[in-house]
Amino acid sequence: MLVAEILKNKGGDVFSVAPDITLADACAELDSRRVGALMVCDGDRVVGVISERDVVKAVAADGAAGLGKPVSAYMTREVVFAEPGETVAILMERMTDRRIRHLPVLKDNRLSGVISIGDVVKCQIAEATQEAESLRTYISAG
Repeated sequence: MLVAEILKNKGGDVFSVAPDITLADACAELDSRRVGALMVCDGDRVVGVISERDVVKAVAADGAAGLGKPVSAYMTREVVFAEPGETVAILMERMTDRRIRHLPVLKDNRLSGVISIGDVVKCQIAEATQEAESLRTYISAG
């Protein structure tokens, strides 16, 4: 399955914040959106990702005072992207190798969605289930 198919099924909603909002406001946004990461955008450009893991690192380093600092102080700046034509297998490898759980998807240099590790696992399970059902059908027909 391709990234484009996953986004077609789940939708292309992207939740983002500006780099200058406070970490506390980003936490509130993570909670209200019920997501594990937000894209940090300066206009149309993705400049980082702020994830639950980044929040934990911030609090571990600076305590509660970190919550008053801007997201840009703690966001992951080296953003790894996915493209619509890539396969789930490629994403799984990239996410595993880099130990990341969210990949923003760029189409024609524009942000068109976000794929999470949960989306990848869900896709893998669906493919395995479909393959098993096909094998059952084949065996019972034979």
